[in-house]
Amino acid sequence: MASDAIFIHHSDATGYRFGEEHPFNPLRLTLTIDLLKAAGALSDSRIISPLSAMEESVLSLVHRPDYLDAVKRLSEYGQSGENASLADRYGLNTDDTPYFPGIHKAAAAIVSGSIAAADAVMSGRSQHAYHMAGGLHHAFPDRASGFCVYNDAAVAIKHIRQTYGARVLYIDTDVHHGDGVQWVFYDDPDVCTYSIHETGKFLFPGTGFVHEKGVDRGFGASFNMPLEPYTEDDSWLESFNVTVRKVIEAFKPDVIISQHGCDAHAYDPLSHMQCSMRIYAEIPEIIHELAHSYTNGRWIALGGGGYDIYRVVPRAWSLVWLSMIDHPIAAAAAAGQMRLLPENWLRQWASFSPNKLPVHWLDDLSTFKAMPRRQEITNKNKATQAIVIQDL
Repeated sequence: MASDAIFIHHSDATGYRFGEEHPFNPLRLTLTIDLLKAAGALSDSRIISPLSAMEESVLSLVHRPDYLDAVKRLSEYGQSGENASLADRYGLNTDDTPYFPGIHKAAAAIVSGSIAAADAVMSGRSQHAYHMAGGLHHAFPDRASGFCVYNDAAVAIKHIRQTYGARVLYIDTDVHHGDGVQWVFYDDPDVCTYSIHETGKFLFPGTGFVHEKGVDRGFGASFNMPLEPYTEDDSWLESFNVTVRKVIEAFKPDVIISQHGCDAHAYDPLSHMQCSMRIYAEIPEIIHELAHSYTNGRWIALGGGGYDIYRVVPRAWSLVWLSMIDHPIAAAAAAGQMRLLPENWLRQWASFSPNKLPVHWLDDLSTFKAMPRRQEITNKNKATQAIVIQDL
């Protein structure tokens, strides 16, 4: 098993939690790390923890000083009426993204992990780096949004541009449009943002349409592949393959940063897609191949969304790391082989899961509902593909 990859995780990231009933649950990280250990693909000695402290100058690469000050102030308090107006002003008093004690420390720890991943790859210490806690792509310079307080992906990209002068391709496969990252770099010709997601006509954040192509010098460096609701594996993968390959060939990046939200799965409660684990086996294999073809292997992978935290997220996020290290499980899954999950992991977590855990790395598609209008959905996605690549 050949590898040139590092796995980054900071324990403080598990403090990034909005409440017991909130769908963004850091238990996803523990479940995935335990699955990788059970599969013999990750040991404690291989997990690298970045420094806890994140300099404000780094966060300020993206976020406004007044916003950073507000997050720090709110971080010191629990929910209280006297802080409501401050929280309202910065998007931190919503059901999606409510402030909580320690929010700054936890969010900054996530940024520090993505910066560490970027430095490891750009310095040449490793070809690949994986930071599962990252991928908080909805945060804006001046406000929180969509479960995201600090935009670690955008900060890492700014850091790469400032420190290494590299051209960055950002690939976002979360079911929700990577709006925060797109808008930060909307006028930057040296950062190409690509997002494949369920169309914003029906899903948060309501953006990510094909006409969003960038402005000024950045025009033509923003790409969106919005998909129809109830898109299935074949159409999702065709749309991704056709468009992302055209984009990377045209842009010629020095490094890839990918965001691996796994909420386009049919089990996910926050979207309307009908994909299976098949796309999450093939996505990292495709990006891995592209990295070695176009960026001398330089690839930084982040986590993101994913809200079926027992049945979907551990398998999907594990497959990113397994692809990075050329593990045979990844190759088998991408080839459609129904390999069993580790029995000890299933025993450990079965009683906690509200649903019966799958026993294979891939899904049994015979249990999935047949989708009506399949050809219509596929045809609409094909038409969108053509628009996305027409000027490339």
